[in-house]
Amino acid sequence: MEKNSKIFVAGHKGMVGSAIVRKLEKEGYTNIITRNSSILDLRNQQAVADFFALEKPEYVFLAAAKVGGIIANNTYRADFLYENLSIQNNVIHHAYVNGVTKLMFLGSSCIYPKLAPQPLKEEYLLTGLLEETNEPYAIAKIAGIKMCDAYRSQYGCNFISVMPTNLYGYNDNYHPQNSHVLPALIRKFDEAKKNGDATVTVWGSGSPKREFLFADDLAEACYFLMQTYNEPNLINIGTGEDLSIKELALLIKDIVGFKGELVFDTTKPDGTPRKLMDVSKLHQQGWKHKIELKEGLSLAYQDFLSKNSLA
Repeated sequence: MEKNSKIFVAGHKGMVGSAIVRKLEKEGYTNIITRNSSILDLRNQQAVADFFALEKPEYVFLAAAKVGGIIANNTYRADFLYENLSIQNNVIHHAYVNGVTKLMFLGSSCIYPKLAPQPLKEEYLLTGLLEETNEPYAIAKIAGIKMCDAYRSQYGCNFISVMPTNLYGYNDNYHPQNSHVLPALIRKFDEAKKNGDATVTVWGSGSPKREFLFADDLAEACYFLMQTYNEPNLINIGTGEDLSIKELALLIKDIVGFKGELVFDTTKPDGTPRKLMDVSKLHQQGWKHKIELKEGLSLAYQDFLSKNSLA
């Protein structure tokens, strides 16, 4: 990518998209195109067709998606499937129609089978049943990967797919019901600390293990791979390290400064037992994460305090 290349970051208001924009600006890119969803609805085929025909971007980071935690995924099953398929179909197809030089599609580690061997290697895709609670979202993301590969195969498009692990960081979603586990815990512990509560309730048993990557590290990896990776199939982006939800909760409890006790609500679903990414392919490409979890959690909590009305 040249410094004046026309780069479209789809989903620039979200945690991932905003991190990618920050990285590009830091590296001196001067022609970054963004559109608020109120101006460009990526679910609208004609609107996307008109946008690509008008702007003719050379590079596309497809970070736009309808996302949420385990409850949101399970509750809005039709929305997660329809909206994500619509966004992907429209952006990927019109990138092809308008001769985009390179497109990066961002998926999620939830695409892997629920009981796949650990750590998750790229070749485990489609080798078993998905986790039921987020199956619609995962199916949409799998379709996006296969769509990029199909357009590469049939039309010679340089469309690549990257699969981030669980993400957190600046501009995260702290909604009490629809957020992911890490930001949900930050909010819960902060509220409990301010209210003087004796306990904080954590959903599930606390035993599932999860891997977490700071969103600005993901942006670094995406920037690196956009310039160096030109292959079909997906590539994992993560740390290659995980911890239990209980261990995560204790870390956040310490960073927030909550002095009470943890209670685990085992009536709530645990989700997949473990989702550790095999990142050997990424390491072989020459990239490794920099921000460790404790440092990242401190940064995320400060961001929460600076932006949240509860602070």
